[in-house]
Amino acid sequence: MSAACFVGMDVSQETVDVAVHPGTAFQIPNDDQGIAEAVTRFQACPPTLIVLEAAGGLEVPLAGALAAVGLPVVVVNPRQVRDFAQATGQLAKTDRLDAQILARFAEAIRPPIRPVPDAQTQALAALVARRRQVIEMLTAEKNRVRLAAPSIQTRVHAHITWLEKELERINTDLTITMRQSPVWREKEDVLRSVPGVGPVLTTTLLANLPELGTLTRKEVAA
Repeated sequence: MSAACFVGMDVSQETVDVAVHPGTAFQIPNDDQGIAEAVTRFQACPPTLIVLEAAGGLEVPLAGALAAVGLPVVVVNPRQVRDFAQATGQLAKTDRLDAQILARFAEAIRPPIRPVPDAQTQALAALVARRRQVIEMLTAEKNRVRLAAPSIQTRVHAHITWLEKELERINTDLTITMRQSPVWREKEDVLRSVPGVGPVLTTTLLANLPELGTLTRKEVAA
């Protein structure tokens, strides 16, 4: 991957389809092991740009792990990719977006990669690492409970319940951190769709009002 190459990653509940353009295509499981595989692979040969589409939160752990190690990743609005694909004849209205289209979008449009502040990168890395640790503990406890003596099973089940709740909390924190990151482009896409709103105003609003999309009009005005 020494020459310029562009990666599209199509995230679903169970799997992630990966297209490298120009190059190959492959699939990984959308779990901690698959995410670690993708991070290792792209750290060894960093691509020019990695594009994921926002997919209702399914993309957050993967995007977070890629961003945490400094890989050039952006999460884009699916509408923007669909408009591009339809305009270039790659997609009919009823077709679904896929990894190849995302990779071609990355090459043609090249949404700019904004640097993630060091503090935010460290926060992402900490959350990603902790998420991996909790998943490992959950897997171990679920394996352990099957062999545990009846007198111990209640305690193991209680620990599993706690770990599951902790994983939910970590996922929530990771989602919030990612959506506040320069990697995330949905807010900018929405702002830029308003007539008269250009890059300068967009940048100013996002820099000074990171709460956009989470507050009421009265709260933003205040």
